[in-house]
Amino acid sequence: MPKPLVEAMVAHAGETYPEECCGLLAGVDGRPTHLYRIQNVHETPKVFYEMAPKEQFYAFKNMRHNGLSLLAIYHSHPESPARPSQSDIRLAYDPEPCYLLISLQQLDQPQVRAYRIVDGAVAEEPLDVL
Repeated sequence: MPKPLVEAMVAHAGETYPEECCGLLAGVDGRPTHLYRIQNVHETPKVFYEMAPKEQFYAFKNMRHNGLSLLAIYHSHPESPARPSQSDIRLAYDPEPCYLLISLQQLDQPQVRAYRIVDGAVAEEPLDVL
């Protein structure tokens, strides 16, 4: 994972704090190159996220136009650890992308972790920042 993309996700989480942020990462051949910030439109954005449909549609249209694949879905946990909540697991409808979580539980030391969620089973993935 390129360090500038990790920094951009952490910055996005900090800008929306204490609300949850959300977005998508796309790239080619499994290498992330593009970050799409998506507005969280959920009624209770402190504990859930729901991507704005029009922004999500634009992101996927842009990915197709640029020959990119969805690689990861990210969101922040402003006050809890960087691990999937029961809601995150239940709503993980797509087994292909990685799920990235940004914890701001310790504001001075944000934590980013990656997971695969398939049929309710959660497995942490290594996240190498380059």
